[in-house]
Amino acid sequence: MRSPCLASVANGSSDKMRPCQQLDSSVFILDCSRVTELRWFVIHTKPRREKKVADYCVKHKIPVTLPCYDSEHRYRGKTVVFKKPLFPGYVFVQLEPQQRVLVIQSDHVANLLEVFDQETFRQQLENILVALKSGLQVRLAPVIGEGMRVRIKAGLLRGVEGWVERRYGVDTVLLRLDLINQAAAIRLGASLLEPI
Repeated sequence: MRSPCLASVANGSSDKMRPCQQLDSSVFILDCSRVTELRWFVIHTKPRREKKVADYCVKHKIPVTLPCYDSEHRYRGKTVVFKKPLFPGYVFVQLEPQQRVLVIQSDHVANLLEVFDQETFRQQLENILVALKSGLQVRLAPVIGEGMRVRIKAGLLRGVEGWVERRYGVDTVLLRLDLINQAAAIRLGASLLEPI
């Protein structure tokens, strides 16, 4: 049996322990000593229930990661900051085999997706978490590749459809999460980039 765990909210100082309900950081992480031994899974949630799934996992001592970003809204002259999930509809967990049933039984879970390439997924998720902690503006970005049919959403050509031949824009870096076919975009100056 695993030792009891505390919910740790990562906000630059990972040693600060707080209950997960405060939801005041970019990432929810349940900090356990055995996390590296567990397999990653992706929870596909029912609409707008990512934080409820994260709380459910914390309550059941399941290591959970929910990347979030700040979203500012103005109401009656006041600016209010909300924490929104970076990948709507998805929460990332590490499970022991017997915990799969516990997760699926939650009323907030639509599906549990198995991660087959654990190392690639771990590295991609880690890259996204590092970007969130850096303070740069990180947002959900559509994965648009060569040969895809697209529609222009704004501007003079709004509504025009076509196919992507090549993607330009060296000042935008995409951090991919292949399993759910989504990406986060970070805007950087070209001078900060180098070829690999």
